[in-house]
Amino acid sequence: MEEIAFNWPYFVRWLHVVAGILWVGLLWYFNFVQIPAMPGIPDEHKPGVSKHIAPRALFFFRWAALATIVFGLLLAWQYNYIADALSLSVGEGHRNITLLGIGMWLGIIMMLNVWLVIWPKQKVALGLVEASAEARPKAARVAMLVSRTNFVLSFPMLYCMVGYQNL
Repeated sequence: MEEIAFNWPYFVRWLHVVAGILWVGLLWYFNFVQIPAMPGIPDEHKPGVSKHIAPRALFFFRWAALATIVFGLLLAWQYNYIADALSLSVGEGHRNITLLGIGMWLGIIMMLNVWLVIWPKQKVALGLVEASAEARPKAARVAMLVSRTNFVLSFPMLYCMVGYQNL
């Protein structure tokens, strides 16, 4: 009987795609639903969002961002194009490796925005860390602007990722 080998590259690609769907889905949720809806929510209901929904969504958001990048880099390493893609060079046998590299860098920048700007500012805005009353709206504004930046970057990032295999 023939032994069936486990297809690690396929499994890593699947994890990369699932994590990416969760990450971009939450990014779009924040920018299409939660942020625009907040001004219309009565003040007495806002703690329901800021104390229960937003912290949970941000938990999955930041870890999905990291998982997407880790699995994407692992996938590029498994297929031996990580150096060509990250250096934006045209590798042998990979016509569109530069396009993929641009998408990878956009994703890395977006993930760094999540961990180094959005999450620290959201902790202040949501009152998860000690901060003055004046610091909270400022932190919320910075988090929103960087989230909007990631929202805009998600379109060329996805174009590059899908285009790599289809153009």
